Amino acid sequence: MSRDQDPSTASSEPLDLRRRRLLQGAAVIPALGLGRFAFAQPTAQVNTTNLAVTDKEVTVGQLHSSTGTMAISETGAIEAEQLAIDQINAAGGILGRQIKVIKEDGASDWPTFAEKAKKLLINDHCAAVFGCWTSASRKAVLPVFEKENGLLYYPTFYEGLEQSHNVFYTGQEATQQILYSLDWAKNEKKAKTFFLIGSDYIWPRTSMKIARKHIENFQHGTVVGEEYYPLGSTNFGSLMNKIKLQKPDCIFAAVVGGSNVAFYKALKAAGITGDKQLLVTLAVTEDEMTGVGGENFAGFYSSMKYFQTLDNENNKKFVAAFKAKYGKDAVIGDVTQAGYLGPWLWKAAVEKAKSFDVDKVVAASPGIELTTAPEGYVKLDENHHLWSKSRIAQGQPDGTFKVVSESPQLIKPDPFPKGYQ
Repeated sequence: MSRDQDPSTASSEPLDLRRRRLLQGAAVIPALGLGRFAFAQPTAQVNTTNLAVTDKEVTVGQLHSSTGTMAISETGAIEAEQLAIDQINAAGGILGRQIKVIKEDGASDWPTFAEKAKKLLINDHCAAVFGCWTSASRKAVLPVFEKENGLLYYPTFYEGLEQSHNVFYTGQEATQQILYSLDWAKNEKKAKTFFLIGSDYIWPRTSMKIARKHIENFQHGTVVGEEYYPLGSTNFGSLMNKIKLQKPDCIFAAVVGGSNVAFYKALKAAGITGDKQLLVTLAVTEDEMTGVGGENFAGFYSSMKYFQTLDNENNKKFVAAFKAKYGKDAVIGDVTQAGYLGPWLWKAAVEKAKSFDVDKVVAASPGIELTTAPEGYVKLDENHHLWSKSRIAQGQPDGTFKVVSESPQLIKPDPFPKGYQ
């Protein structure tokens, strides 16, 4: 099978059999043929590096912001990771062991993230950690994970330009999100002038640096404005005047967290609405829409790999399970879904490695496939990023998204694209 083919057209294996390979139900362990073998393995064989693994239990960490300005974005990931862990435990656990979770709050503060990462790795000896959202938080914990040889599953779309032995990136990197959406704006909406807007930290600034290079050097377009605002900012009055003055074909936005609420309300109050202005954002999912409000975002576009409205059997099961656990009004955004993938990818790698040891899990990870991912089929590249599809969706008045564009094939992750560094 070529590396960018959809498995439904590239494999002779029956589709429903492939879907059962990593089922989310109680039959997953017997279906994979791992149950009897898993229970036969003594702890001394599956844990040689002093991790928190016993004969009955393996401890992992969750490290997200449940408080502060980023809580609006990170709560969904916390919930989805827990759902995956609950499903794995209900199906027999991993190598015959139940997963115990230690939850820590990064509190939207990067030094706190680093402090909590040390606790989870040094004090708690977690076999894996699922966490972070912003690139600032990831950069804060990265030295800790690399020094202590910990394992982090990071669920957020991000700027790329990074690859670590100790991190698996389950969200999109720049070539899969930024470049795809800019090309869509140019080709489908004939956009030639762009106004770049972001929150003031590493991810938006690096993303907009990549965007500017793509617009100017590859699309031969023009950037007519570039503005950044402090994380948590709610004052966008002067920005509205600048946008009106420049009249860009496209507003390209990477405003994150709670600031999105004020940003989109300010746009509407200024008369800059989806029926008049093309806007593509890299940072509004269904999670943020709960605060932004569909009436304020309607007509604008979001670039993600996953939307709750995706029409496939995997996603229908996922959405039903998520709502059953967290309530019928619960919403699922891109990072929420990417967070859900983390525990399943870890489970697959641990069982392939027949060990919880980090180096063995890392070595076993490249090539792992999830045919049951809600977004569809994904696979792990050797560079620790996922092959995924890219999608553009338009915000609807009721707060949902309608997908209007989808890449025809999986896009190979390329965290270090030539010409953008």
